[in-house]
Amino acid sequence: MKEKQKLSELSLEALQAKQKQLVGVVAGLGIVMAIALVVIIYAAVKNKNYALLALAFALPVTLMPVLIYAGQLRTEIKARSSK
Repeated sequence: MKEKQKLSELSLEALQAKQKQLVGVVAGLGIVMAIALVVIIYAAVKNKNYALLALAFALPVTLMPVLIYAGQLRTEIKARSSK
């Protein structure tokens, strides 16, 4: 299995490539989650099963690790660009 490198060990070009890739992943996941959110809310209201609303509000929390990693990438790129 490939060993994961720390952000501080990567070059600036590699960090920028990772950031571009991550933006695409977040955009794709965001679109899929928005559609899923609408479907879950619709199903909850139509079937009068309001317990599904808890799932709908918890769905965006699953993006938090990706957003945290994106913030770390952004911080590392800014730190290197200012040098």
